[in-house]
Amino acid sequence: MRLRYLAAIVCTVSWFAPTSAWAQGGAASVGGFGSFSLTDASASRSGFGGSVAFDLTPNIQAIGEVGRIGDVLPPTTARLLAFTPFDLHVSAFYGEGGVRVLASPGTVMTPYGEATAGIARLRTGFSGGGSTADAIVGSALSFFDRTEPIAGIGGGILLRGGPVLVDLGYRYKQIFAGSSLASLLSGGTDLRSHQVRVGVGVRF
Repeated sequence: MRLRYLAAIVCTVSWFAPTSAWAQGGAASVGGFGSFSLTDASASRSGFGGSVAFDLTPNIQAIGEVGRIGDVLPPTTARLLAFTPFDLHVSAFYGEGGVRVLASPGTVMTPYGEATAGIARLRTGFSGGGSTADAIVGSALSFFDRTEPIAGIGGGILLRGGPVLVDLGYRYKQIFAGSSLASLLSGGTDLRSHQVRVGVGVRF
């Protein structure tokens, strides 16, 4: 179902946007995005955020984004918890900056690759023990919330119709949690996210 939605967006933009449309617009863009996990289709692992981009050269952009990932614990943790009445997750609110390299920037369909780095605020959530227990455990866990480094790489295709941009891409994010509670809950496995992203923006 999701792949059909992506295909419909690609076909629509490609059909209605002339090749010369890329030239209409400025050197900066802003937009919003939503994403879903490639490793676990549950809604708890979806994400959202906003981004900005500035042209440094025709083929290179400086980029920045802020966003939230619903859960960065490995899927194996969720599968183990499925046998209990409890739900435990670690969400990440992050901010990153980096560089994007564009191929064929003068065309309607422009492939790109990017690399980013920044910081992520990790928050551990708990539920399933009843309202009183959830409140107590949640308050206790908040003392272990940490801000950790995050890095990402990704790629995709930018589609252009006039000043409107559609971003279809993939992002890999890794959080370097060290000896934090989140790292302990993951069993020492890296906190990471594999996301398919759909974004819409405006160039000005």
